Amino acid sequence: MWSGRNQLVTLPTEPTEPFVVESRWKILLAGAVIVLAGLAAYHNSLSGPFVFDDISSISENSTIRDLSSISDIFSPPVERTVGGRPLVNLSLAINYALGGTDVWGYHAMNLAIHLLAGLALFGVVRRTLARPLPADATLLAFAVALLWTVHPLQTEAVTYTVQRSESLMGLCYLLTFYCFIRGVQYQEPSGSAVGASAGPNQAEQPDSGRQNRWFRFSVAACLLGMASKEVMVSAPVMVLLYDRTFVAGSFQEAWRRRRRVYLGLAATWLLLGYLVASVGGNRGGSSGVGSGASFGAYALTQFPAVMDYLWLSVWPHPLVFDYGAQWVKDVVDIVPAALALIGLVAGTLLALNRQPVIGFVGAWFFSILAPTSIMPGPRQTMAEHRMYLALPVVISLVVLGSYAWGGRRTVFAWLALAIGLGWLTVSRNENYRSELSIWGDTVAKCPGNQWSQVNLGMALYDQGRTTQALRHFEKSLQLAPDNFGAHNDLGLALAKLGRLPEAVNQYETALRLRPTFPEAHNDLGLALLELDRPAEALGHFETALRLNPGLATVCFNLGKTLAKLGRLEEAIARYEQAIQFNPRDAGACTNLGNVLVRMGRVSQAIAWYETAGRLDPGDAMAQYNLAMALAQVGRTSEAIDHFQAALRLRPDDVEARDKLMQLLALQRGY
Repeated sequence: MWSGRNQLVTLPTEPTEPFVVESRWKILLAGAVIVLAGLAAYHNSLSGPFVFDDISSISENSTIRDLSSISDIFSPPVERTVGGRPLVNLSLAINYALGGTDVWGYHAMNLAIHLLAGLALFGVVRRTLARPLPADATLLAFAVALLWTVHPLQTEAVTYTVQRSESLMGLCYLLTFYCFIRGVQYQEPSGSAVGASAGPNQAEQPDSGRQNRWFRFSVAACLLGMASKEVMVSAPVMVLLYDRTFVAGSFQEAWRRRRRVYLGLAATWLLLGYLVASVGGNRGGSSGVGSGASFGAYALTQFPAVMDYLWLSVWPHPLVFDYGAQWVKDVVDIVPAALALIGLVAGTLLALNRQPVIGFVGAWFFSILAPTSIMPGPRQTMAEHRMYLALPVVISLVVLGSYAWGGRRTVFAWLALAIGLGWLTVSRNENYRSELSIWGDTVAKCPGNQWSQVNLGMALYDQGRTTQALRHFEKSLQLAPDNFGAHNDLGLALAKLGRLPEAVNQYETALRLRPTFPEAHNDLGLALLELDRPAEALGHFETALRLNPGLATVCFNLGKTLAKLGRLEEAIARYEQAIQFNPRDAGACTNLGNVLVRMGRVSQAIAWYETAGRLDPGDAMAQYNLAMALAQVGRTSEAIDHFQAALRLRPDDVEARDKLMQLLALQRGY
């Protein structure tokens, strides 16, 4: 298809009207099919619950609560997935403003981002192929984008909510290229290599206004990508390589023609540098220097990881939600993968000089994987979402290779393949329907992952299956005795089973391993409170809130502890803080009412009891408390109504029935 040393593959300019009209219908039809196929593949992905990092980055992320607080939104918590990624945090804040923590809206936005990325990929591939393959560029680009959009390897970046950091970055990366290509088309004069028409019609004359707009859009997209994920770092270099390969013919000529564009693209690294520095240069200790992972040990894991990525691209089974840390125990085991990968890298470097198009394809693949393959992290040595933007390389090679062999006849094979991949994506999305299903699937496929064991345990714990959960927490600690999170979760299970002294020991072990673990401080405080040691509990709650000021549950627990210690004014302040963080917390409203009653401020308490009743109409205790307060201020008829409501919800409540009978007797004058 392409051959010869430094052969130039040129881009077409905008053709004249007859060609445009014919092409636009094909383009619109192709785009519509891509979108419809994506919707079909992900139609069952919109109701899956928040899992794993979704909890800390969405449910417990106080910086997304107020869309008007730009400073908070652009300063996401360092230690979470959104850390150093303000555009991702902004998108989550928009979701929260529109629907709170309703999962549907978050999944819908993830899918919209993915579909837009699929359309952007279609545009990039079509315009790149329009010169060498003018008759079939749209068809080939359609096949690449369609297969990429419905491929099940993409599910982690689309269905796993917080991984929109990958898909949003991918969209920005592709838009950077698409806008650059459009700008190039308006820059070159008619009759030049780039200005040559893709058809028999004459090319448009240079249009500096349109060209500058497209180039500005390209730089803007690159800037937004830098605010989404660090993988965007390679975009300015890859645009230059694209120009040299497909447009200008040499780096010198590309720089001469478009140096201002490249300076603008390079300037976006300043934002990336600032964001990386803002998270300590190592994403809060999760990757890079200071993360606890050795560069050498991590590098060894990447040889089999990259080869597994390639295999999953052509045979996407089994897909694993969380691979954990798979360290190489014997270097001999990775020799085949290392030789294969080194050969691919060497071939790419050689092709960059002798076969630029092939070299560009290889460079795209490795530049996308390089950031996560070079920077070590102790938590994950392999993750499927990392292939989001590298996958087009494999798909393009499959599509173009089959086209070179069978021509247009292969379109039926592509459509059949798209249907098969789409069906696998639908099937994979079923695993995301609940925490129990996704972690059960993960443990079945990767039982040696300590994190999948502990997360399956938590899913079972949340369903009340505490004894089963206990076994998975213990299994996780067998795999990794220093897993502070597993110690804490084991403490939760022990506490639920009434084994409080053992639970306290597990919480204290977790805090010895990680003194700055706010959840362990909170859970230890709850256990101490239940053991009637409120003074000790208070210190742990205060530490938890200092470590994570946005935890509404800690504010609630502080209020409960302070009330038990008789510090009622402070308890009121903490309950009000809990309600500020979570306005739908009916329990905090009820407890605040209880403290106000103790202080003799019954009228204020009634208002909070009424709020609790509206927030949770099925809470019998809220109805009972409201009835008691109403009776206390002489509003007997209303009190009777709420005692009756409490009894409808809890018919065996003897105390509520006695109070109701007393009020009815009083009302009748007995």
